[in-house]
Amino acid sequence: MTDLQKRQEIDLEKALVDPSAVFATPQDVVDEAALATPQKIEILRRWEYDAKEECVSVEEGMPEGRGAKLDQILTALDALGAAPDSSHGPTKQQG
Repeated sequence: MTDLQKRQEIDLEKALVDPSAVFATPQDVVDEAALATPQKIEILRRWEYDAKEECVSVEEGMPEGRGAKLDQILTALDALGAAPDSSHGPTKQQG
């Protein structure tokens, strides 16, 4: 394996903890050929959770972050055929 191939490998653990550290946009997750669809959905679900938490923070007066917009994440999930997750709404206590 070349150094370039090593750098191009997706760090799945990092992507699950902080998707925006690995992917620039939710669409990049959808387009990533190295990931299986269930992995893509899990990454996007975690990104969705983070985005919902950020929405609540902004509502509470905290500065807006630079994360992906929730609608971009939901569009990416829809492109993968993932059913909407209505179990976690944007609340102070998500789960």
